[in-house]
Parts: sequence; structure tokens; C-alpha cells
Amino acid sequence: MTVTVIGIGLIGGSIAIALKEKGLTQKIIGVETNKEHVRQATELGLVDEITDLDDAIQQSQLIILAIPVNAVEQLLPRVLDKIDKQVVMDVGSIKEGILLAIEGHFKRSRFVATHPMWGTEYSGPQAAVKGAFTGKATIICDKHTSDNDALELVENLYKELGMHLVYMNAAEHDLHVAYISHISHITSFALANTVLEKEREEDAIFELASAGFESTVRLAKSNAAMWVPVLMQNRENVLDVLNEHLSQLRKFKACLEKENYDYLQELIENANKITKIIK
Repeated sequence: MTVTVIGIGLIGGSIAIALKEKGLTQKIIGVETNKEHVRQATELGLVDEITDLDDAIQQSQLIILAIPVNAVEQLLPRVLDKIDKQVVMDVGSIKEGILLAIEGHFKRSRFVATHPMWGTEYSGPQAAVKGAFTGKATIICDKHTSDNDALELVENLYKELGMHLVYMNAAEHDLHVAYISHISHITSFALANTVLEKEREEDAIFELASAGFESTVRLAKSNAAMWVPVLMQNRENVLDVLNEHLSQLRKFKACLEKENYDYLQELIENANKITKIIK
């Protein structure tokens, strides 16, 4: 089949690589507004052709939206307006807003809402990598609202990429990713800002940064153009998570202020229970 990828960045580019590697497509068409990304995607061979949206849709059997979630909300209804029997899917990390944007659309059933649980702190076509999705989970939301053939195509695609499938409704998805993804990024952004504010010697940061610091602050390199829309769209869930996170930070702060080291040990040992879930 011919596949159109709208947005040739980290996720879109990595999907393009995987589709070619697995022999799942004869042709990949890119739709991209960023001229530098067009140049990079072409030079890297991520796509076979760059064209405009209308032409890409007419040529394709599958259209993948790999753009920021606010852009998906705006573009998806227009894409659905233009399709016949093609299948449309997205890879965004927020779902309720996207699905509300197409609620009642006459082509709603040709859309499959997905979220492959993979990413890095890097962005752009040059960040795309081989084997990105192998062994990872992908979430499919509100599958009952998609046509059976559309759902089957997307399920089979992800299975061919080596992913296992998890099914949720959109509200559950947005709550869970706030806890396991969005709060991690906010914490990393805040930690980076804390260090940059308090440690004025850049050489000291570079020389003394340990593996623990590097792994914790790694996400602070993530693209603001992607993450501001994500946090904006999932605002209520993120605020709920932030309130709990701040409550936990206050406990650690109080332990040190009051020299309550027994409770400090208890807090750390309780946190160690995460080992049972994440090895």
C-alpha cells in the first residue's frame, strides 16, 4: 500500500523507517510544512516523495498524522473531509480533544486513535531511528468507534512493527499518560531550570553531572513546540498529578526541615516498591 505520513519528525520518520524495513508499503509520501524537515527527510530517504495534502490523500490507502496534538485537532477534520475509504490514524499522546474534534463527523469511523508508547528527547527527521517500536506498547483508544477493517489494518501494522496492543477509552488514556509520561517531563523541565538557576558555572554542571542526573534531566531537552500543546490539552489531568507530586515533595522537604530521618527512610523505601513494576 501507499502510506502518507503527515509530519516527518521523530515519530513520523521512525514509523516511515519501520514501514519500509518491514516491507509494509510500496511508497511513503511525506506531507511537511517545515522546509528544513523537507530537506532532511529527503536527504535521509525517509520518504519517497513530498507533496501537498490533497495529492497525498488521493494516492494513499493509509494516512498517519504525526504532528503536535493541537495541529491534529485542527487538521484531522479536514483530512476526513477529503478521504473516501482510506484509513486515517494519529500517534498523539492526548486523545479526548482529538476525538471531540471529529465527534459526529460522517467519516469518523475511518479514523483509529493510537498512541505508540515510545519517544526520545530529540526531534526532527534526523532523530528518526530504526527499530524504535520493537517490544513497546501502543494504545488504541475507543476502538468500537472505528470500522472493523480500519481497526484491523492499524492493529496488524503495529503487530508487524513488533508492538503489543493495549486498549483504553480516551479519558482513561489521558489520565494514565499524565502520570507516567507528562509528569516526568514537567519534573525534568523543572529540575533543569533549578540547576540552571542555582548553578551558574556551566563547566561545573558538565564535569560533575552524574549518570543519575543525566537520566533524570534527559527529558528537559524535549521540544517545547510539542510539549506545550500536550500539557495544554491535558491540563486538568496534569494539574491533578502535579498536586500529588508537590505533596510528595513537601513530605521530603518537611523530613529535612524537622530532621525526621526515620520518615525520610520510609518515604524512600516506599518508593523502592516501583522495582516490582519497573525492573
